[in-house]
Amino acid sequence: MNIVNKKLLAKETKEEDIVPVDMRALFKDETEIIPEKIVKKYEIRMAVKKLSHWYGNNHVLSGISLPIFKNKVTAIIGPSGCGKSTFLRDLNRMNDLIKISRVRGKVYLDGINIYSEGIDLIQLRKKIGMVFQKPNPFPMSIRDNITYGPIIHGINKAYLPGLIKSYLVKAALWDEVHDRLSESAFSLSGGQQQRLCIARALSIEPEVILFDEPCSALDPHATAKIEDLITKLKVEYTVVIVTHNMQQAARVSDFTAFFNLGELIEFNSTRDLFRSPIRKITEEYISGRFG
Repeated sequence: MNIVNKKLLAKETKEEDIVPVDMRALFKDETEIIPEKIVKKYEIRMAVKKLSHWYGNNHVLSGISLPIFKNKVTAIIGPSGCGKSTFLRDLNRMNDLIKISRVRGKVYLDGINIYSEGIDLIQLRKKIGMVFQKPNPFPMSIRDNITYGPIIHGINKAYLPGLIKSYLVKAALWDEVHDRLSESAFSLSGGQQQRLCIARALSIEPEVILFDEPCSALDPHATAKIEDLITKLKVEYTVVIVTHNMQQAARVSDFTAFFNLGELIEFNSTRDLFRSPIRKITEEYISGRFG
């Protein structure tokens, strides 16, 4: 069986937790919400199947099935409390850090269920990076923010100077900070700090990048820079973004999933979902009638 991400496996993994890398068959019974024509057309990098989540007795996600396509931007939208951020954090098992968190279902990355017993969480979170709602640079220099991850993962220090420039360029920050690398990351503006966090996420060479409302604390100018950056990143990476901003979802994403009350209500290309939603509740949400 052809499995891409064998490095994710820390020990023996059950056969039921491995599927062929072509994961389209997982959605053959989900055509009511997941359009078959889309599943057939695009390569799937991650596949979520019947995912449910609880915090204690609070049931926040119910049976979510969703494809995440390679080198595309998928936006997750929905009213506050609908489970968007929980879903996002389930994609790299960040919710494992919450004691009362409990998950049922499967999330496949290139054919391997990341919730199987044999998953190396360090490798997983290296492959699936995350950028949070508020900029959270480390309390160290701009340079050290970029090199921290690669050093932890054992990179030869001779490569660090080129690496620093490479990822600051990718994050559209090099021109603004190339002569300030020794300064504290906290000397940067909010928008610059968020782009530094993006560069830091890129420095460990992920395959998928998760953005949890990355512009909610930023002004319009900084927001525009982040949005432009996200559209460029999909050339090399698979991107998932949670956003409350309907216009932002329309601008940056290729596909959009609408969540409500812990359920996936509708999934489609962003163009089709915004122009001709299938379900009335979707139309009511994107037109601002609730949420």
